[in-house]
Amino acid sequence: MGTGARHPRRAVRAVSRVPLSRRSVLRGAAAVPAAGLAAQSALAQAVVPPTSITLPARSAFQQTDLAYLDNGSQHPVSLGARAAIDRYLAKRSLDPAAQDFELDEDGLLAKFARLINADPGEVCFVQSTTAGEQAVIRALDLPASGGHVVSDTLHFFGSLPLYEDLAQRGVEVSWVRAVDGRIRLEDMRAALRKGTRLVALSLVSTINGFEHDLKAVCDLAHAHGALVYADVIHAVGCVPFDVKASGVDFAACASYKWLMGDFGLGFLYVRKDRLAGLKRQNWGYYGMSAFTSHVHPLDPPGESVADYAFSEDARGAFAIGTHSHTVIAQLHHSLDWIAGIGTAAIQAHAQGLLAHLRDELPRRGYRLLTPPESRAPLLTAQLRDARKVLAEPMKAAGVRITLGANRFRLTPSVQNDHGDIDRFLRALPRA
Repeated sequence: MGTGARHPRRAVRAVSRVPLSRRSVLRGAAAVPAAGLAAQSALAQAVVPPTSITLPARSAFQQTDLAYLDNGSQHPVSLGARAAIDRYLAKRSLDPAAQDFELDEDGLLAKFARLINADPGEVCFVQSTTAGEQAVIRALDLPASGGHVVSDTLHFFGSLPLYEDLAQRGVEVSWVRAVDGRIRLEDMRAALRKGTRLVALSLVSTINGFEHDLKAVCDLAHAHGALVYADVIHAVGCVPFDVKASGVDFAACASYKWLMGDFGLGFLYVRKDRLAGLKRQNWGYYGMSAFTSHVHPLDPPGESVADYAFSEDARGAFAIGTHSHTVIAQLHHSLDWIAGIGTAAIQAHAQGLLAHLRDELPRRGYRLLTPPESRAPLLTAQLRDARKVLAEPMKAAGVRITLGANRFRLTPSVQNDHGDIDRFLRALPRA
């Protein structure tokens, strides 16, 4: 099928799971000050009952002349999420009309927990995916306690130095290498042995979209007495993910990709039956369940400077200090929107867009690096000097994709349509 050929345009209708009432929309809009009337108007257009949303949902985002197919690098902020930020900033600016705004941090953690089928006490805020992964490493007392760790070469490239450095500090690290763009389960099985403490992987690889059979990996690891950490930044929000069904022990993600949030806030999941075996490495105020000072005037007397206790959940073990309140405000809208549409519908929409590329790119001489069975909204192709070759043609065509040294990647999302795909193909030279 050539670039000029017609191909099916599929509209995916959302399945309602989290209905938003007109009253809740108007209540939120009423908190916007006069200076934020534009955002209020955007909210009225973008925050609608999920049953009325069809994909692509272009009207939920800022109108643009750009064919933005780089959502897997950072997702555009929706108009409704932007309006939610404006309401929060109005409160912080002491606008009298916005003083009834409540941030509700616990409510957001509960929403994220529902999205991944976790208990609210099993999740906490972290700064980023990397911060979550390194918190898990510290809680396992690595590298001091030694032992054996297994990872793979399709894990997030920013994590590779972590495990290489652990190896230099006395931890035995085994790397499972990709074969035909996949991490084979039999190779993972061969790497596991008695004394393996942790398997660390990306559920969906940022490199090529390969997705582990996470339950199978967890079953193997647990049979050897090992725990499993999963980087889920390319899964949560765009690929159905259930922590209970998978059996994963730890998982982390930032919010600026498929959760449609922003930089500076993410989530860490810790299976509740694993908490007791972790070493405390954080003594943060936000993890406390009780605190009484004994050192200031009118304080109750006590033998110590303070009495305190940490909550017996993920926050008690991992929370440290303040989080990005702006992103929390934003994510309340985004997670409601994602839950209302349904991750499966988001996934199906993206796959409908990628199907044409899977056929067309090989015809043009490009080798696909993404396994054909991948169901993530991510497609990677090999091209020597991709950044050098494609930067100018894509810029001239108003197309944004991910350009690497020797590969390029497209990550379509809810606001993209087949016109964006066609525009990319028109700008793409033959290999």
